Amino acid sequence: MGRDTRAGRAPVTVGRRRRVAALALAVAATTVVAGCRVEGTDATGAGTGGPVRVEGTGGASSPGSGTDDGAGRRSGVSATPVAPSTPSAGAPVVPVTPVAPVTPSRKTPATPAAPAVPPARPEPKVLWSRGDTGPQVRELQARLRQIGWLDSVPTGTYGPLTESGVRGFQAKRGLPATGRTDEDTWQRLRAMTRAPGQWDLYPMGGQPAAPPDPRCLTGRVLCISKSSRTLRWMIDGKTLTTLPVRFGSDRTPTREGVFEVYWKSRDHWSTLYDTPMPYAMFFSGGQAVHYSQDFAARGYAGASHGCVNVRDEAAIARLYDEVRTGDKVVVHQ
Repeated sequence: MGRDTRAGRAPVTVGRRRRVAALALAVAATTVVAGCRVEGTDATGAGTGGPVRVEGTGGASSPGSGTDDGAGRRSGVSATPVAPSTPSAGAPVVPVTPVAPVTPSRKTPATPAAPAVPPARPEPKVLWSRGDTGPQVRELQARLRQIGWLDSVPTGTYGPLTESGVRGFQAKRGLPATGRTDEDTWQRLRAMTRAPGQWDLYPMGGQPAAPPDPRCLTGRVLCISKSSRTLRWMIDGKTLTTLPVRFGSDRTPTREGVFEVYWKSRDHWSTLYDTPMPYAMFFSGGQAVHYSQDFAARGYAGASHGCVNVRDEAAIARLYDEVRTGDKVVVHQ
């Protein structure tokens, strides 16, 4: 009477039923705590609503597999649904505490930092402007002249013509057209031009004079330097007047050496070259110190036929009055 002898099933004892019921209860309790429930399915795949009997501790077994416990019973894992059982009297009831669902935390997205604003570039420093004078202004003028932004010769004085040339250069190249030469303007101009030479800076004269030759330090002397293209009028080592001059070409060079003024001719006319030679002071053959209209007009772009040309007519007129026949003339490098 305590066994089920239906075909296809192993006999089940009352004790075993109780053990299975207790095991099912424990599994059900564990499943609830985990927040889920294991249900069996019938032959159609629908849920039975009852717990699934789980036996054994080994890995998954194929149907019909298992082990014999020596009494004709087999152990293993069975997915056969069993009817829910009521715990026996006196069995402890395990309270089940529902687990609150975990709400995923939501982080407020960080506000992206505003891009750093680069500091404003300081205004370029102004180097020269109207009214300034000096050798650097002369170089500026020579560079502007190279690229056609200044028609006049360098003077070393930042006047209206220089300001106008700078303004035009700036506007052409997208720089603030102020007419003042700032660092940006100067750098751009230097990049576009070559370093001016001595006679680019002084195409019409005005250059500093070279130191006097030692032979010029005594007596009354017209001390003439080819290297600096200047004439000093000196008495006993003291310079009284300095004038820019030009000389003969390579084909008609001005002779060098120590000479003396042997003839003066205020309104002289050259019969050899058919040209005027005002305020002529002859010192070596047909070579003389005199005023030249061509030098006044063209500057160092031209040359003489061997004479020493002076471009300042008023200055040569005064010098002519001071120099005497017999005064020394020194022509040196």
